[in-house]
Amino acid sequence: MVIPRTVSARTDNHGGVRTIDWQSDHIVIIDQTRLPHEIVTRELRTVPELVTAIRSLAVRGAPALGVAGALGVALAALSTADPVTAAAEIRAARPTAVNLAWGVDRVLAKLPLGIPEAVVEAITVLEDDVRLNRTLAERGADWLAARVPGRINVHTHCNAGALACVEWGTALGVLRSLHERGRLGHVYADETRPLLQGARITTWELAEMGIEHTLVVDSAGPSVIANGLVHAVVVGADRIAANGDVVNKIGTYPLALAAARAGIPFIVAAPESTVDEATPDGSAIQIEVRSEEEVIEFAGVPIAPEGTRALNYAFDVTPADLVTAIVTEERVIEQ
Repeated sequence: MVIPRTVSARTDNHGGVRTIDWQSDHIVIIDQTRLPHEIVTRELRTVPELVTAIRSLAVRGAPALGVAGALGVALAALSTADPVTAAAEIRAARPTAVNLAWGVDRVLAKLPLGIPEAVVEAITVLEDDVRLNRTLAERGADWLAARVPGRINVHTHCNAGALACVEWGTALGVLRSLHERGRLGHVYADETRPLLQGARITTWELAEMGIEHTLVVDSAGPSVIANGLVHAVVVGADRIAANGDVVNKIGTYPLALAAARAGIPFIVAAPESTVDEATPDGSAIQIEVRSEEEVIEFAGVPIAPEGTRALNYAFDVTPADLVTAIVTEERVIEQ
């Protein structure tokens, strides 16, 4: 049996290492829990290792999770006697982001044709992510540049950059495209509590691209918008319902409310794989609730009195009527 192999493409992102890649018979990821202090790659050779990496957010971001799901089925086919059961475990690792299930299901459909065919499909998902997100980014930049004159100041939330994908980005991909055209002004990035993806990852990516940026606490985001410091809000998404409701990292909804009040565009940049036509609206989406310790502890040190409880929603729902446009690699959906 001949198993296809890919070699990591050298790119201008994070030292030329892809966020997630396939190496002969296993998965290689950048461990995002170690950023921004060091770039550490990890080899994932078993399905339990992959599931742990997904749940711990060592690999994260909707497009990257779609690729993880696809590669995970290839890994399961090569390393387990029951790849279908293993695939179900991968699919359930994070319930809110639809891309994970999409990637799993796409490769599972090829499994009856044989393991080599399943691996080829998984690699296709991997390679397509780069091309599709570049197309998405240019489309989003075109849309904003046509509506906002001059240099555009933007607010963003969480991390929807190269590290949330294979090597390009969705929301930050749009900003990167604007930057390359000389149309991007200043970027305000939320820290994104409680795991600080904005502070740890987005600011690092912006610095690597040479983009002027300012970090703000999540609760200050709406005030940044209200004070007229930005011309638009651009975020990613973990799932988009059929009616246009958007699920993204917790803290997105207040930004949409503030943008609507200020009369500025609120743009969602996400691949078509994030659009879930089978889900009628946001109320039908299971919102992941993560560990209380993420909120009441920091680096293992308690920051709240003993006995304090925490409600740790990982995502929120932004209603469709607050979304100005959804940009994918294929279209712009103006709401």
